[in-house]
Amino acid sequence: MATATLIDPPCEALRVDDHCLEYRWFGTRPPRGPTLVFLHEALGSAPLWRDVPAALAALTGLPAMAYSRRGFGGSDPRPLPLPVDYLDIEADRELPAVLDALDIAEPILIGHSDGATIALMHAGSPAGARVRAVVAEAPHVFVEETTAAGIREALPVYRGGLREKLARHHGAQTDGVFFGWYDTWLSPEFRGWNVEDRLPAIACPTLVIQGLDDQYGTPRQVEAIAAAVTGPVETMLLPGCGHTPHRDRREEVLAAIARFVRNLPHG
Repeated sequence: MATATLIDPPCEALRVDDHCLEYRWFGTRPPRGPTLVFLHEALGSAPLWRDVPAALAALTGLPAMAYSRRGFGGSDPRPLPLPVDYLDIEADRELPAVLDALDIAEPILIGHSDGATIALMHAGSPAGARVRAVVAEAPHVFVEETTAAGIREALPVYRGGLREKLARHHGAQTDGVFFGWYDTWLSPEFRGWNVEDRLPAIACPTLVIQGLDDQYGTPRQVEAIAAAVTGPVETMLLPGCGHTPHRDRREEVLAAIARFVRNLPHG
């Protein structure tokens, strides 16, 4: 798949309740219709998707939007410590507010890691009836020991240089980004976290992608999702691929997502 040089648009500001979020549009904003909506991972932001939204907008012919959740990138800070139900808040309150504010009536949710979980949870909520499809990349629907071990191993990496890299994107919020994730997922209260009960309500087409070398999860996550959702589901397990398939196996993953989106039934 040939890729052209893609220039990211500038970030804009969106007010949601009592805080502001940064976001980016890729392609022409439609009056209504399907829109690719990108939901970043636990240490990510809208800019950290890099050129993936622009590439998929070009491949599918659809507009795309990526935003930074509260506490990430250039968005307003979030209160810490995080509550155990912080993903519920994102799926049930924040994401619907963003979609409403930007008048996105037919979102195709493309999420990575935490963002994939938020996408699935939202699609399985009453407000998720408008979701056209979900692409869940390295999602979690319950806590595995593999996940906890991977998070524990991230601390020396963070102290060994990752902090400086993340600070280029998160600035003064960098420690809050990392320890909000690290402390919450390793807390005793979070060990029983499980959102499999949300999955049967997902009736839209779903594509689940995971690397077989993912240090934060196993194929059990994919199997649980595929077994529980009621809509059409496709799975993609990638050997030699870690936690970020759109980076580790970029061409293959972007082509698969574009094909999945182009083959969606017309609404």
